[in-house]
Amino acid sequence: MMGYKLKNTVFALVGFFYVLNAVGQTAGAESILGDFYHRPDKVLVAAHRAAHQNFPENSMAALEESIRLGVDIVELDVRMTKDNVPVILHDRTVDRTTNGKGKISEMTLNEAKSLKLLHLGLPTQQVIPTLDEVLAMAKDKILIDIDFKVDSMEALEKTVGLIKKYGMQGQVIFYLYDYRLSPVLHSMSPELIIMPRAYKKKDINQILKWDYIRIIHVDESFYKERLMRKIMDSNVRVWINALGKYDAMEMEGKNSGFSKLFQKKYINVVQTNLPEELIEYLKGESG
Repeated sequence: MMGYKLKNTVFALVGFFYVLNAVGQTAGAESILGDFYHRPDKVLVAAHRAAHQNFPENSMAALEESIRLGVDIVELDVRMTKDNVPVILHDRTVDRTTNGKGKISEMTLNEAKSLKLLHLGLPTQQVIPTLDEVLAMAKDKILIDIDFKVDSMEALEKTVGLIKKYGMQGQVIFYLYDYRLSPVLHSMSPELIIMPRAYKKKDINQILKWDYIRIIHVDESFYKERLMRKIMDSNVRVWINALGKYDAMEMEGKNSGFSKLFQKKYINVVQTNLPEELIEYLKGESG
């Protein structure tokens, strides 16, 4: 009888912690979205190709690491295989990031999955993920920024269809290199968070005419405080990259790159290859 009660207690505790874990995961994305829409003062951290300092870029392990670190947004690149499956890969070819050779568009999913992702030039046990796998893992935990690298309406529809399959329209930021495609994507899925890229002041003025835009990717080349303040006053977030110059400065001297970047007052989403370091920097600034 004692063993029976103990067994039931164990099962009850396991169930309790399972529920706590599920609630925590749900609160992850919800909390980030709360900040995204209602706390413009909060700088959100975006991990470029996921948190890949210790794992292959664009890998499931790097996505898991992003979630563990408390990253707000993970940026991932979407391409298509020969058999029309959306996968996560930055380059047109697998040459740089895997132990294989060739264009991903000329490989079936099975062929792509047979390759091993590289980290620091060495093969790992990680393989090229599908978008389906990524969405399943990320649901309710973190925001996904999709860098869509396919010039095909069919591929776009398939990608949006997968996002809808998981009910993640409100959890996905869709990056557009051509802001003029915003109405097309919005008509396909009004709940998607669309992030157009602005290359000059004129682009921003046009983008701000669409009331469904809540974030703009801004080129540093035309950053002006007055213009960025105009964006924020429109309840739209300003995304800027630390990639390249600022990340390199940060690696050379602690906080020098991020300190330099945040001399720009009107930015509240930063994409970096150093998400853990940026999170710690922001904690120090807020503390």
